[in-house]
Amino acid sequence: MTALFAHRPWRVVERNAVVARRQWYVFLAGGVEPFLFLFSVGVGVGELVDAVTGPGGASISYREFVAPAMMATAAMNTVVFDLTIAFFVRFKYINTYDAMLVTPLTPRDLVRGELLFSLGRVALYATAFAATMAVMGLMASPWAVLAVPAALLVGFAFGGVGMAASTWMRSWLDFDYVFVVTVPLFLFSGTFFPLDEYPGGLQLLVQASPLYHGADLIRHLVLGGVGVAQLWSVLYLVAMGTAGLAVAQRRIHRFLQP
Repeated sequence: MTALFAHRPWRVVERNAVVARRQWYVFLAGGVEPFLFLFSVGVGVGELVDAVTGPGGASISYREFVAPAMMATAAMNTVVFDLTIAFFVRFKYINTYDAMLVTPLTPRDLVRGELLFSLGRVALYATAFAATMAVMGLMASPWAVLAVPAALLVGFAFGGVGMAASTWMRSWLDFDYVFVVTVPLFLFSGTFFPLDEYPGGLQLLVQASPLYHGADLIRHLVLGGVGVAQLWSVLYLVAMGTAGLAVAQRRIHRFLQP
C-alpha cells in the first residue's frame, strides 16, 4: 500500500478534487446514508430487539452490534460507487484516462490516484460516523482509535476489486452484476444478525464474505476482544485489495497503452 503515496497519483487526486467542488451534493448523500441506517435500524428497530451476542460472547445492545457494520458498509458502498460506475464513465465514455495518459502519468498512477481519492471520501465519512458513535456511547474499547483505519482497509479491499471488475464491464447493463453481489453482501455478512443466528452451513459462506471480515474487524475494535481472528481479517482484506489493484493496473495498461 505504500506505493499509493507516490507523487504522481496525487495529481489524479487533485484533478478529482477540483471536479468534486461542483458536486458537493454527491459527497453529502454518501455521508448521510450510514447515519440513516444507524438511526432507523440500529436505534429504531433496535428498540424492538433484545440484546445480541457480541465479541467474546458478551451481551450487547442491537445498536452496538449494528453500528460498526454500518461503518464497514459505508466504506464498501463509497468505493463501489466511485470505482465502478464513476470509473467506468471516465474509462469508457468521456475518455478522461486517455487524456491523462498523454501526460507523464502512467496507468498505475491513475489507478492508484483514483483509489486514493475514493479512500479520502471513506476517511471523511468514517471519521464523522466514528464521532457519532462515540457521542452515542457505542465505543467501549481503546482499540476504537483504529476503527477509521479499519474502514479505510475495507475501502481498499473493495476499491481494488471494484476497479478491476469495471474493466470487464461492456455496458450499463453489466452493472446489475455489481448490485447482485453487493446487496447480498450487505444483508448477509453479519451486518444485522450475529453469526450464530445463521444455519451451520450458511455460517461458512458468511465467513467467506469480505464485508463480514470488515464488519467483524471494526466491531471488535470498537467493542473489545481483539484477537488472532482479526489479524486474519486484516490479511484477507489486504490481499483482496492488492490483487484487485494489480489486475486493474494491468488491464488499464492493456486497453489504453497497447
